[in-house]
Amino acid sequence: MSPTPPTAGLAPHTSHDTAEAASGTEPDDAEAASGAPADTAPRDLVGVGIGPFNLSLAALAQPLDALDAVFYDQQQAFQWHPGLLIDGATLQVPFLADLVTLADPASPWSFLAYLRSIDRLFPFYFAERFHIRRAEYDAYCRWVSENLPGLHFGHRVDGIHWDAERSLFQVDFTRLGPGGHTQDSGRTYAKNVALGIGTAPEVPEPLKPLVEARGVPVIHSSDYLRHREGILAAAHVTVIGSGQSGAEVFLDLLRNRPAGREGLHWLARTEAFAPMEYSKLGLEHFTPDYTRYFHALPEPVRDGLVPRQWQLHKAIDADTIAAIHDELYQRTLHGGWPDAVLTPGVLVRTAGRVALGQVELHLEHVHQGSRSRLTTEAVVLATGYRERPLEGLLADITALIRRDSAGRPLVDEQHRLVLDPSIGGAGRHIYVQNAERHSHGVGTPDLGLAAWRSATILNTLTAKEAYPLPERTAFTTFGLPAT
Repeated sequence: MSPTPPTAGLAPHTSHDTAEAASGTEPDDAEAASGAPADTAPRDLVGVGIGPFNLSLAALAQPLDALDAVFYDQQQAFQWHPGLLIDGATLQVPFLADLVTLADPASPWSFLAYLRSIDRLFPFYFAERFHIRRAEYDAYCRWVSENLPGLHFGHRVDGIHWDAERSLFQVDFTRLGPGGHTQDSGRTYAKNVALGIGTAPEVPEPLKPLVEARGVPVIHSSDYLRHREGILAAAHVTVIGSGQSGAEVFLDLLRNRPAGREGLHWLARTEAFAPMEYSKLGLEHFTPDYTRYFHALPEPVRDGLVPRQWQLHKAIDADTIAAIHDELYQRTLHGGWPDAVLTPGVLVRTAGRVALGQVELHLEHVHQGSRSRLTTEAVVLATGYRERPLEGLLADITALIRRDSAGRPLVDEQHRLVLDPSIGGAGRHIYVQNAERHSHGVGTPDLGLAAWRSATILNTLTAKEAYPLPERTAFTTFGLPAT
């Protein structure tokens, strides 16, 4: 039920767990040109970004012999939320929500195949874990990325253009060396493109100047592990955000602070530190059935639904809540209360630096209407992620993208951007992954729908049932039948 951060070619970020990052295979000679167009046969599919979602697409595309596909990412190797691989943190989805299993249980790229490859099947069997560690999921994805052909890391996609004469997409890229320096440029052509460029950390407006300033201990949770030592050394730390990432960071800090001198504040805009909706019928909001139902709703209805469904994808795993309470309770064993303040319903109005490297937060309580100030030595922003805009990569064709009343790209049921007939009519398409929450609902960033969406894309792209998909996936019937 939820965290992908990093950029085009772009590296990629999890509700119920969500995704988005980018083997180091060498590019075809025809692609690694000096900048001149490569006059080669067009690819059937070019993927931009190699996070979990496009990695899923690549894994399911690999057995389709008639499909010529290649994927690019600017990172030198796959990485998935490296700043949040906190010891003990688990996925919020079962291990079956790997890259392929829910579309092809016999795939050689499944999580169980990974365990077999490193002789861990029996230990996993006896561990009886349905939800695996995040670090283990990351290791699994890296194993796939290092063995799956057709993946090109160290390739930054600079732009996607429409070549009207050839009725193809022109994909320009730059090859990057290990230090990120430019090596050369290249170009390839594609009949179809899949954008899996991930999401970017969301920073509240009042705190942006502090995050961007040097030496100020204000970081986004996506960067937590890199700064963890310094954060732990601060006399007082404030965590902002009521989702799973905020809870995991708060718990990690709490466990590593001396009893009675914790020096912690945890603030949240939501009305409560609430548990994720994890009932079995509630989870059916992460099925293809619900996705189809949501897509068919009128735009104003969809826009009203998503914010109200925050407990489906932005709340906290019940086990994490219990672990936090247990840790706090343990610290009352000899009387007294831990020096930890947990306050929901709070907005940060403004923020600024004060003397001695401290930060002052100006707070407002949503319901009380009261205001106060909080001085702290470090701030961790667990404030979520936003979809990366597509306009940069698609600047040359942005005028050909059809949009809804809010200016967002229209996305059809098969996860394709709705394009001008001059492109779509030629049978050329741009697929998007984790960029369609406004049209496909809360399951968009969920790892559990990755294989199904990839299979849907491949079935549509190949115009055949490469992967048979079930007609029904939920006991709940969403909506009434037409009469």
